[in-house]
Amino acid sequence: MKHKLYNKVVAYITENQEKFYRLAFSYVQNKDDALDVVQNAICSALDHYNTLRNEEALKTWFYRILVNESLLLIKRRNKELLAGEDIQLDTPYYEKGYEKDDELSCQINRLDPETQSIIKLRFFEELSLAEISRIMEMNLNTVKAKLYRGLKQLKQNLEVGA
Repeated sequence: MKHKLYNKVVAYITENQEKFYRLAFSYVQNKDDALDVVQNAICSALDHYNTLRNEEALKTWFYRILVNESLLLIKRRNKELLAGEDIQLDTPYYEKGYEKDDELSCQINRLDPETQSIIKLRFFEELSLAEISRIMEMNLNTVKAKLYRGLKQLKQNLEVGA
């Protein structure tokens, strides 16, 4: 039983690794950091796969790990910047069909972290609001409110910048 679950986790990770990299990059804006985030998330998932109670929740369970790892790296990076280290951002990763609008990305990254996560998971990863609710461990109505408030703020910011 445990071996079957482990194989299912491995298969899911293998099939979706590009999506995971893309999401991690949208948070950390650095190729090497994004690869580190994905690697750490995969290691954590494989180390703790036995904590997954419901196989149907594999997707949301892994995305939660990935988002948490991304946010953890950003916190560590911010502490290093405060200590005086200089971190350079890489050239963005581009994949056909997933080109990003620099102004849009900039404006999304200016939103509060929870709203950023909700918007990225909804529109970049095409997750349902219910899945986002489970990943973010928030009430569904809270996710909806933050999404619509964030989209309204994003629209205002883009109109002011235009």
